[in-house]
Amino acid sequence: MNLAALADDWLYLLVGTFPEGPPGGALLTLILSATSGLASAVLGLVLGIALAMGSGPWATLLHTMLGFLRAIPVLMLIFWIYFLLPMLFGMDVPGTVSVVCALSLIGGAYLAHAVAAGIHAVPQGQWDAGRALGMDRWQVLRWLVLPQALTAMLPSLVNQWVTLIKDSSLAYIVGVGELSFLSTQVNARLMVNPAEVFVFVGGVYWLLCSLLHLLSWAIGRQQPAQRA
Repeated sequence: MNLAALADDWLYLLVGTFPEGPPGGALLTLILSATSGLASAVLGLVLGIALAMGSGPWATLLHTMLGFLRAIPVLMLIFWIYFLLPMLFGMDVPGTVSVVCALSLIGGAYLAHAVAAGIHAVPQGQWDAGRALGMDRWQVLRWLVLPQALTAMLPSLVNQWVTLIKDSSLAYIVGVGELSFLSTQVNARLMVNPAEVFVFVGGVYWLLCSLLHLLSWAIGRQQPAQRA
């Protein structure tokens, strides 16, 4: 295996044409996953609170909607956003926006259940203590329950970011120039070095995901010490 064959292409795989042009490659993969991670965290927090605190028909509707988002493939949702929205509303949806929206919706659906589970895991005594201090239900949630629930969920949030990094590779299907898309371009140009190209790309994905797993492990190590 001759990785020297990538001497002229490794930087292109990492950043695309940036800074002369738009970001691409691994840099765009990070931008897509970070943007989707932030959006899915906000969406998951809002929907998770609604899931934990809601009841009646609205709670049933929310459960159904989240179940639908968790059940469909990411690729299908990217297609729906990219192709159906222009057909239905006559609006042009860039590929990057389609990917971010799809990853955020599905990531938010998974995180919503994690947030709801974290809220339910906080002992009832915490709610009772807050009410005894004169707080209403939402004040108890804001000041007592959520800090405990979200602290316990931090490793799960980081792991969700790892999933988003891997799922961002599906952006190639709508022509977004992230790492997987550029790797196929480079492979088509070189023709004789496919192993070198995809070993390098696999190594980049492994490095990104391993760093995030290390962050998740470090957060998990700190939590017992903080509780103690």
